[in-house]
Amino acid sequence: MTNPPPGGAVRRSPLADRLFGWAAQGAAWLTLGLLFGILVSLVIGAWPAISKYGLGFLTSSVWDPVKGEYGGLVMIYGTIATSLIALVIAVPVSFGIALFLTELSPAWLKRPLGTAIELLAAVPSIVYGMWGLLVFGPILATYVQQPLQSLLTGVPYLGALVSGPPVGIGILSAGIILAIMIIPFIASVMRDVFEVTPVLLKESAYGLGSTTWEVVSKVVLPYTKAGVVGGIMLGLGRALGETMAVTFVIGNFNQLDSLSLFQAANSITSALANEFAEAGEGLHQAALIYLGLVLFFITFVVLSLSKLLLAQLRKSEGVKT
Repeated sequence: MTNPPPGGAVRRSPLADRLFGWAAQGAAWLTLGLLFGILVSLVIGAWPAISKYGLGFLTSSVWDPVKGEYGGLVMIYGTIATSLIALVIAVPVSFGIALFLTELSPAWLKRPLGTAIELLAAVPSIVYGMWGLLVFGPILATYVQQPLQSLLTGVPYLGALVSGPPVGIGILSAGIILAIMIIPFIASVMRDVFEVTPVLLKESAYGLGSTTWEVVSKVVLPYTKAGVVGGIMLGLGRALGETMAVTFVIGNFNQLDSLSLFQAANSITSALANEFAEAGEGLHQAALIYLGLVLFFITFVVLSLSKLLLAQLRKSEGVKT
């Protein structure tokens, strides 16, 4: 009679290992298959618009369902502009939150503050939209837009960015609401990856006389750069795909009269939410699906650029060493 393995461990059969490997590989291929299927269905649905407008759809600002003329420039511009504004605001705020929670916060405050920030991610987007339209919009118009117009009117370039009626809705308002929505995601990821940094590395830097900022910039960030970039990309993906909150505060205006941040505009997701249910079969529906395909492509480009950025960071790091 053979003795059992030491420690009471039970030897598994090679068949179970192979089945587990096949199941994991099947899940990966299933995900790729679903992604490819979504892409193919979008191309098929958008083909009437693609065949008629081609790449000119991306540069045309005309969107007139009555005349049957469609161009996606206004929606593309609104999507990219609001997402960039959200990132410009959310990334430094999230970095400050993560830095405070991991390096500066007293122990009794870390857990309740971290939980409160994570709870912001659970607030439904429609609540953010209603709050932005009814509460934040009037405050923005009175205390931000009007003073900025008084200060910058007549200034070259800057004056054009704040032109238009200060009514509290538009690209700037949508960007700020998106920033509030993605801060919990980016801050939570940054906090988690900062905590992964070995304590020995940070204590060694402190022991050599480094300040908190030097420890974070020269020890924590280089060690966790992949997680930090991943958190930022997660927030950007949320901003690009957000629908209801943007629909409430962006203005849903399908014309691009100027590049003012106060101007009412539209985004790809809000256009789909507002028009897809009422769009008849034909060119109108195909144009909306074309917008969805463009959003798919924008997301793919953003993710690819993040991978290239990480690869470049690793390459430069290797050169330094």
